[in-house]
Amino acid sequence: MDASFDDPDYDYAASVAERAMRSMAEQRIPATPANFAVWFRYFAGSHDDLRNAIDLLIDHSRPFDVRTNQDLFETYVAPKGGAIVSETSERLHALMGAAKDFLATAIADNHSQMQAINEVADQGEAGVDPKALVAQLMNELSRAAARATRLEAGFAEKTRELDVIRASLSKSEERARTDTLTGLANRRALDEFLRKAQTTAEWGEPLSVLMLDIDHFKTFNDSFGHGVGDQVLRLMAKVLREKVREQDLSARYGGEELIAVLPDADLAACAEVAERIRHAIAECTITRRSTGEVLPHISVSIGVAQYRTGEAITDLIERCDRALYLAKNSGRNRVVTESELDGAGAAG
Repeated sequence: MDASFDDPDYDYAASVAERAMRSMAEQRIPATPANFAVWFRYFAGSHDDLRNAIDLLIDHSRPFDVRTNQDLFETYVAPKGGAIVSETSERLHALMGAAKDFLATAIADNHSQMQAINEVADQGEAGVDPKALVAQLMNELSRAAARATRLEAGFAEKTRELDVIRASLSKSEERARTDTLTGLANRRALDEFLRKAQTTAEWGEPLSVLMLDIDHFKTFNDSFGHGVGDQVLRLMAKVLREKVREQDLSARYGGEELIAVLPDADLAACAEVAERIRHAIAECTITRRSTGEVLPHISVSIGVAQYRTGEAITDLIERCDRALYLAKNSGRNRVVTESELDGAGAAG
């Protein structure tokens, strides 16, 4: 049955809601309004990117923890910056109204000025004293200059307001594409970047991705607290951002998993970058800010995969994810590329 997410009929909505609640219970997801909105959209089939994201999480038995649920909601249901965009829209509407008023005034003033000058010209043809005509003409030009100055000042003020609105929109868009905790790109920005990179890769340029996961992160969180865990995740994000190129995209994939997309980089080049990231993180010293206590070293496991012409992006991510889990299952603190997957399957 084909039904719209925005205006479903009663029976259809009830069916979707029942499936959403049942799946949330199976995944042990709290039945909050935000979480329900995510899963209602998932079963309503109104958002392909959301469906792909959740399917990948389910396929690889990922937990739907608080962070993951929040990421899904903020990325696919209620992106940040909506209130700012609404407020900016109202300001822009008011500014456009003011600009129209200024233009109407300028047109009226110009018409009045031309009429006054024509009257002076008519008087000149009628033989009026030239001295009086010059004085009258000077008076009209002075009034016109004063009106022009006022209009120019008004336009300058509105231009400044327009610059403020433009900056506000830019910041709002940036916030809507950024993960709050790590400062990396979020899933929305990642999906957009991957779609564009895929288009280029179809013309033969290589495209690779790496995905990293912090080893034993749950144990670390349980031992030192989520506040310290967040500090560690921000540190991992900083290292990732610093080790990739300017044209690459580093993003938070979900939970403690981070991802980097490297256009124009083949599997070997991406694996080299991944190795530099792994080595840099292993050398990091982590200190608890509140006490100065030096905490145990952190390591990461990294999977690497390269895009294959004609495949879906979800297949690329899935292959990278399998390489990541092979890295974790074969001892952690290592980089595994997709080329090792076939060998691991044969060995198994």
